[in-house]
Amino acid sequence: MAIDLSNFAQTLVTSMSEAVVLSDADGVIQWWNSGSERIFGYTPDEAIGQSLDIIIPENLRNRHWEGFHKTMSTGQSRYDVGDLLSVPAVCKDGRRISVEFTIVLFRDHSEAVLGIAAVMRDVTKKFQEIRTLRKQLADLIASTRQN
Repeated sequence: MAIDLSNFAQTLVTSMSEAVVLSDADGVIQWWNSGSERIFGYTPDEAIGQSLDIIIPENLRNRHWEGFHKTMSTGQSRYDVGDLLSVPAVCKDGRRISVEFTIVLFRDHSEAVLGIAAVMRDVTKKFQEIRTLRKQLADLIASTRQN
């Protein structure tokens, strides 16, 4: 029995726990899966048709859009395929979280960029644990030097 690959892809993207967000070349959300809803709090009906600004912290928007528009116009990202990026994001309830993500550019037959997809994972707990461990290590080093 062969697996229907289009059904496989649709099921995978729709139901995976990671957020999968597709935006067009203007940064308008076109696809929002159940993982996106779980992580960010917006339903697909709330997110689709909105700007990516709904998940970008306000203080980072200028830098994000500068890079986004450059990528859309040149078809080149400063990140290589497979690079794992880490950035803050914001949820519907206003909480800031840390996400790691990869991106995929979608192109037409002439290689013009039509949009971009990001697959994101909430790594807030991991970042908090690392921060706590670093502080504990710094405190230990400081107390050792005082003795």
